[in-house]
Amino acid sequence: MKSKHSKQEMWTSVIKPKRPNTLIDFKEVWSYKDLLWMFVKRDFVTFYKQTVLGPIWFFIQPIFTTLVYVFIFGNVAGISTDGVPKILFYLSGVTVWNYFSESFNKVSTTFRDNQQIFGKVYFPRIITPLSIVSSNLIKFGVQFLLFLSFLIYYRVATDALLEINIVVLTLPLLILLMAGLGLGLGMIITALTTKYRDLVFVIQFGVQLLMYSTPIIYPLSTMPEKYKLLIQLNPMTGIIETFRNGLLGSGSFSPSLLLYSVISTIVILLLGTYIFNRTEQNFIDSV
Repeated sequence: MKSKHSKQEMWTSVIKPKRPNTLIDFKEVWSYKDLLWMFVKRDFVTFYKQTVLGPIWFFIQPIFTTLVYVFIFGNVAGISTDGVPKILFYLSGVTVWNYFSESFNKVSTTFRDNQQIFGKVYFPRIITPLSIVSSNLIKFGVQFLLFLSFLIYYRVATDALLEINIVVLTLPLLILLMAGLGLGLGMIITALTTKYRDLVFVIQFGVQLLMYSTPIIYPLSTMPEKYKLLIQLNPMTGIIETFRNGLLGSGSFSPSLLLYSVISTIVILLLGTYIFNRTEQNFIDSV
């Protein structure tokens, strides 16, 4: 009689520890695509589920922010908008910046916000930050349509000289760059906050400072030469300038500046994934 222990056991799944230098396992992520979609719906639905206005906040937030910028920076401070209507100039910057900053802020608290789930069940941890970036992409799409509606109105109802040129074809690339920057920087910060909790408060303040070093409330062309190079070191600068140049005809499209944004995004994303994967192996012991 054969012992039941002598039979070879066939496992449907084998969970192995990852090497520290493992990057994104796209095959594994694809196998958990249903979980990714569930997280996307959770992030999108629960955030506005108990609000009175619901998804209408998608429109209210950028409109109110734009109106404040128009009043303070456009009318009171008199900052140039390169001949572009003030609402379009500020709304374009707000739309792009909101996607990057919200992805960055939410990804940077991934380990802290999901420690209960991570400690109970296995799934690729990278699914969580990917779901955040994906759900924010829906919000970006809604706000981008709002921006397009204002753009169409100004082109039809006014004499504003707005030129949509071939640079607009870079829009898919710009969206990927925004997502990559938010994802990469967020994963670096969330890994560090497992040991240094104070970084959470520093980041909230730092994102605001980073916004003022990005040409959102001012065009890059108006900056003195001694500050222009410093602003161009910000990878978001090339993204916003290209976005405005393609859709509004303003801004300075520079292939070299856009290439710098691409290279910076790739480096930050690879570094962030590497640090994230190293931290996920033992973060539960330190949170």
